[in-house]
Amino acid sequence: MALTQEQAMTALRTVQDPEIPKDIVTLNMVKGVEIAGTLVRVKIELTTPACPLKDVIHKDVVAALRKVGAERVDVEWSANTRGGAQPREDLLPQVKNIIAVGAGKGGVGKSTVAVNIAIGLQRTGASVGLMDGDIYGPSMPTMLGIRGLQPRFEETMLVPFFVHGIHAMTIGALVPEDQPLIWRGPMAHGAFKQLFVEKTRWPELDYLIVDLPPGTGDVPLTLCQLMPLTGAVVVATPQQVAWDDCLRAVKMFQQLNTPVLGIVENMSYLEAHDGSIVDIFGRGGAERQAKGLNLPFLGALPMYPELRVNSDAGQPIKNFDGNPRLREALETIVSNLAGQVSIRNLHSAGPELSVV
Repeated sequence: MALTQEQAMTALRTVQDPEIPKDIVTLNMVKGVEIAGTLVRVKIELTTPACPLKDVIHKDVVAALRKVGAERVDVEWSANTRGGAQPREDLLPQVKNIIAVGAGKGGVGKSTVAVNIAIGLQRTGASVGLMDGDIYGPSMPTMLGIRGLQPRFEETMLVPFFVHGIHAMTIGALVPEDQPLIWRGPMAHGAFKQLFVEKTRWPELDYLIVDLPPGTGDVPLTLCQLMPLTGAVVVATPQQVAWDDCLRAVKMFQQLNTPVLGIVENMSYLEAHDGSIVDIFGRGGAERQAKGLNLPFLGALPMYPELRVNSDAGQPIKNFDGNPRLREALETIVSNLAGQVSIRNLHSAGPELSVV
């Protein structure tokens, strides 16, 4: 007896997204089912292109449909849902997910985390942009290896650099390296809006990672007011004195109705040559604090010398090709972040189902 639409949909209702958990039909991830004899084609919309559980969902869909008689299952993936709150003024409609990376204080490795998140997401096949929003102390020219390169213009619009597989823009490419960047509040607001949002020709992106200046000043406020953020990542080191400042950043995003997608513990520990672990700043402090606030903990980034060397050399992609423990730490953070983006987008998606 031929497989029916009703049987196929009933089978798909047994497949859960492991991170919610709810079934993929209820979550509106099934966008179409087409049956031709014993062949079933299923269209599934992921809410983040770097969904860490895509392979798990694929395996469960195939198994569920085979149980009801399908001999062959083809799954077509898409990721078209726009995450985040409804925009008041959507200046970047071509960007699906905008993620701010912030910190309550300087020196905790916020820019390092932002760069490696961008590279890690790109390695999953996503289209990624990196906006160096730290207009007071831009570090992206060094970390991306674009010092001395001049930006390209198309008419009056800046074209982002395309480097290491990502699209990037920084004010550090527009001013002399030794020139201090001194901004009053209104100037910072205007510079951020004009330079990075209105005057930069960003392509279609799955993710735009925005590296914010440290603290809770005008630029983070401007960003949250201008763009529909999917959410924010907050970077901290383990010790209590650093967490006190990190907490202020968390509260700032929450007061601005920006979801905190998670906390990253940078400089978590140092691995000595003999394999022993040195807890310089008190390993696990940020993780414990995140759990206390019921916030996702995205992962810990230890103090690997390669991370510093590759950052100084402008070769962040080497962080994923060298030390396997460094790669694992970074990929864990990226995977957990992609999962939180998926959860955020699933919760904000409206009910819509098309079965053909």
